[in-house]
Amino acid sequence: MEVIPVIDLKDGVVVHARMGMRSEYAPIKTPLSPTSRPKDVAQGLLSIFPFKKFYVADLDAIEHKGDNNAALGLLSAEYPGLAFWVDAGIADVYDAERWLEAGLGHLVLGSETQRDSELIHHLCRNERTILSLDFRGDQFLGPVSLLNDANTWPAKIIVMALARVGSASGPDMSRLTTIKSRIVGHQVYAAGGVRDANDLALLGQTGIAGALVATSLHNGELTGAQIARLSGL
Repeated sequence: MEVIPVIDLKDGVVVHARMGMRSEYAPIKTPLSPTSRPKDVAQGLLSIFPFKKFYVADLDAIEHKGDNNAALGLLSAEYPGLAFWVDAGIADVYDAERWLEAGLGHLVLGSETQRDSELIHHLCRNERTILSLDFRGDQFLGPVSLLNDANTWPAKIIVMALARVGSASGPDMSRLTTIKSRIVGHQVYAAGGVRDANDLALLGQTGIAGALVATSLHNGELTGAQIARLSGL
């Protein structure tokens, strides 16, 4: 079981994400960091455990209100040994290839921003591409053709339960097991609702490769020792 910390960027700072209500996201206040600057928050998260990957949501790019490439560049320069999985709201082949060439990290393609399945088809074999299947409750956010065509999904899949983000309501086990049952040889990652080590253990028992986590790291419900045990270290 791999734990991947989440950093949500808006206007150049890290914000506290809750239940997908992006207009209400405010700069994060956490005991792990003296400020909401990305570098400080990243350092605070790394003080818990030597994570190998971070997931970053560029909320401005997702909402077509600019981007946080400058902050991403600083993070990449400060932590060259980390792999950054970045959702930058990209839905166009040219933009995706240009973003990958910039070397800012691994590109997460969120289903909610896709117009059709073209981009996923184009990049499904690119090892630096991750597909995020985005849900709000029972509603799939994105083209239905993409959800139905599992044969063209890349090797890594995030199942994003937006309504559970920051809610401490537990992961969407039903959705995760349904998605996992449709594919062979893929790695499935849970996002949204993870509360503690018990949730992570349950995910691991059902074959989920990892989980994107934020709140339980900041509030201390998930510790470095627990992550080490779950990671087999």
